[in-house]
Amino acid sequence: MLQLAAIGTAAGVFSGLFGVGGGSVIVPLLVLWLGYDSRAATATSLAAIIVIATFATVVQGTYGNVHVLDGIEIGIPAVGGVLFGTWVQQRIQTRVISLLFAALLVATAVDLLLR
Repeated sequence: MLQLAAIGTAAGVFSGLFGVGGGSVIVPLLVLWLGYDSRAATATSLAAIIVIATFATVVQGTYGNVHVLDGIEIGIPAVGGVLFGTWVQQRIQTRVISLLFAALLVATAVDLLLR
């Protein structure tokens, strides 16, 4: 329970500071600290992100930072992406999922360092 609270706290801090969805924090920590497989970590992360995103949106809204229509324009097509991504995830090996996620994190880090 304490490890889950630590993971949630870290995800919340990163979400609030950087606007990341939390998955870049939650998934690796669930895998490394708690031994989740990639599929379970991803699904658990998505459940947590619902709570994180809802609360963060409300708080950011109080500061006037939320562009609701832009969020809707991004969010609606993202639902199709989620359906497709979940379909693909169920058809590839968990090792491939882990490698793809690691590649995404490395590419993001490189991009941030070069900006």
